[in-house]
Amino acid sequence: MSAEPISQPRKTVSRAGLAIAGLVAAVVIVFAVVSGVWSRSTSEARLKETTEKLALPTVAVVMPAQQGNKSNLDLPGRLEAYSRAPIYARVSGFLKAWYVDIGGQVKAGQLLADIEAPDLDQQLLQAKGALASAEAAEALSKVTAQRWTTLGQSNTLSKQAVDEKNGDLSVKEANVRAAKANVERLEVLAAFKKVTAPFDGVVTARNTDVGNLINADSSAGAALFVVSDMKKLRLSINVPQNYVPAVPIAAKVDITVPEYPGKAYKGSVEASSRSVDAASGTTRMQVVVDNSSGQLMPGAFANTRIELPEAMQTLSIPSSALIFGQKGLQVATVDASNKVALKPVTIARDLGQVIELATGIVAGDRIIESPPDGLNNGDEVRVVKGPGAIKQSAQARD
Repeated sequence: MSAEPISQPRKTVSRAGLAIAGLVAAVVIVFAVVSGVWSRSTSEARLKETTEKLALPTVAVVMPAQQGNKSNLDLPGRLEAYSRAPIYARVSGFLKAWYVDIGGQVKAGQLLADIEAPDLDQQLLQAKGALASAEAAEALSKVTAQRWTTLGQSNTLSKQAVDEKNGDLSVKEANVRAAKANVERLEVLAAFKKVTAPFDGVVTARNTDVGNLINADSSAGAALFVVSDMKKLRLSINVPQNYVPAVPIAAKVDITVPEYPGKAYKGSVEASSRSVDAASGTTRMQVVVDNSSGQLMPGAFANTRIELPEAMQTLSIPSSALIFGQKGLQVATVDASNKVALKPVTIARDLGQVIELATGIVAGDRIIESPPDGLNNGDEVRVVKGPGAIKQSAQARD
């Protein structure tokens, strides 16, 4: 009798537990489904955001370096002889002898070489023979014309016959003048068989030797000799456009060459082209250098330093930042919203890996170091600061 009251409550408790367990399981399943859906949606959003970010061009930026308080302008140049004369042959033949080698000092009119020209000699002899024949014909025609003129005055001959003889005399006289001119021309050419120096200087080149075939007026080939006046030298420099007003005519220039380290030579600006080369943005100027010591050599590389009258400031960037396009020279900058802004610029000086700009940017601009192709105004980019950007910036500051 005591077992029945105990078993009835156990069945009631078991059913209630099952109901609670089912409810909990349902809640867990719903939570799992909702959590999965939310997680997938969040992942897709993150994936989309990451994909969009990765789709943006990745660029490294550098800040332009300030090169302020510049009191001088350093430019490369090439020394040239103040007067330089390549000497070519005016007659054809063979080189008979030469008398001055390279490095030899010569005076104006000094003999450099002899040319043997047998063809020209024969032409001159033939021309002199033709002149003698023309002079003989002229003399006979002159005597004949005088006789016929005398006979014509006595009405022995007709006036027409007298005029014919006088006309023949005029022809013979013209033939003599033409023959003389031809002889004189060949005599002038024969004088060029002797090659002489045009002015005082130094023989800087000799491109011929005894027995060589000489072709007249062969200016396309190498000159027989080159004579250079080395007492003064010319030096051509390309001055950036924004520095041109600071480099007037007669401005003093210090010149150094690698073979004499630590020694400076004096020069002055002698001439300016007074025009700007559109390709380089520079004006060509000519510096004259006193070389009475003879230490400087034509064709040598030289560095020049020009003292500027007042301090000037420039901004420098890596050369890789320049963009060459249909709109001219530009650089790509990045604003605070990581949007691209293309700015036109002008070059002050090209130093190789570093470019000094005259106009177009300010000190606070963020310059794209190596802009990818196809960048346009307003394009969004992803900015990174890698070692390359730091390195280029350091080079610009130096």
